[in-house]
Amino acid sequence: MDSVLFPKGVKRCSLPMFLLGLIPVVLVLLWGVYAMLLCWIKGLNQTNMNDSYGFALWIWADLAVIAIGGGAFFSGLLKYVFGKDELKNIINYAVLIGFICYSSALLILAIDVGQPLRSWFIFWHANVHSMLTEVAFCLSCYFAVLTIEYIPLILENRKLNEIPFIHNMSHNMHGAMAVFAATGAFLSCFHQGSLGGVPGVLYGRPYAYREAILVWPWTFFLYTWSAAACGPCFTILVTKMTEVITRKKLVKDKVIHLLAEISGWMILTYIIAKIIDTIYWAQVTAPLMGFHWTEFFDSARSSLTYHGQWILYLEIIGCGIIPALILITKKGRQNTGALWFAVAMATLGVCINRWTMVMQPMAMPVMTFDSWNLYLPSWQEWATTILPVAYGIILIAISYRYLPIFPQESELNPSD
Repeated sequence: MDSVLFPKGVKRCSLPMFLLGLIPVVLVLLWGVYAMLLCWIKGLNQTNMNDSYGFALWIWADLAVIAIGGGAFFSGLLKYVFGKDELKNIINYAVLIGFICYSSALLILAIDVGQPLRSWFIFWHANVHSMLTEVAFCLSCYFAVLTIEYIPLILENRKLNEIPFIHNMSHNMHGAMAVFAATGAFLSCFHQGSLGGVPGVLYGRPYAYREAILVWPWTFFLYTWSAAACGPCFTILVTKMTEVITRKKLVKDKVIHLLAEISGWMILTYIIAKIIDTIYWAQVTAPLMGFHWTEFFDSARSSLTYHGQWILYLEIIGCGIIPALILITKKGRQNTGALWFAVAMATLGVCINRWTMVMQPMAMPVMTFDSWNLYLPSWQEWATTILPVAYGIILIAISYRYLPIFPQESELNPSD
């Protein structure tokens, strides 16, 4: 009976086996929910945040999932606005991944705020002088756009689609997707940029501070650029992981290679801009503020501390230049191992960037009598950070089982 709900022409495992496979993930989810409830009931004393670390693991996780969720807005822009029609075979999955990332970001913020029932204060008592207000508005609106883009996939469930009203609604919503994709790209560019603008204006935190173009610090543009560049890599990475888990070919290689090539050129141009920004910061910005750039890294105890200089080189070279060179070359994209490595490192690179722009400024002493502030998250912080991962796996599993996420699946797996 369950099989009539599957997408046409494909096979899925039995329901008992499906539920059995989800048990470990559900247990992790419940662990995260328990930690979340502790934070809401007992307060933020459940965390290891302090006066130095008001922004900590949760904010990094929030910025990271928003960045890697950038594959949704950029893939939509490429498909619906720039006419890259080949991407229609992966755009559904990009939307699903974006929906998971942005709903996870909102969940993390609800935990971090500590009183989610007062979240409406952001809109009713908006601080019009704060970039975070603009972030809250754009983030909420873009999540609404992603929800609208995800609804047609639900309506295309094999059983639901038999109902004429739902079939026509789904068809009409698909016809308007170009408008939503363009709107989503506009909203996403602004909130990605404003998230970068927040550390960029922190004059008292000179590691993150940057000069501005008009009213926008350089980090405003770098954050948007990096999300558009690395977000598609995360989409490719999750797609390849799904293929391994399901033991099926889900998307044709030429679709993956097209998205990988575009992403590779985006990463290359971004990393060049990042290098220019870093050199200018090290040679001009830092000295004008009375610092040598090496003072921004904790090298006194050990070069292996997570605030050491190695993290800068890893971000730029290991997670920037090398993945970009692999993805822009045909031979690199066609090599399965190299492709896996490149998209994984690019995804790691944008996460490292968000880590350093959140954690490094908080850790570094800004007064002569200060010392480096080291921070280790509590188990409640780890559990609630892992919670969205479990939630994402469950939603992907259910969507893959019952919704036509991959249009090419039946064609690529004729034995089904």
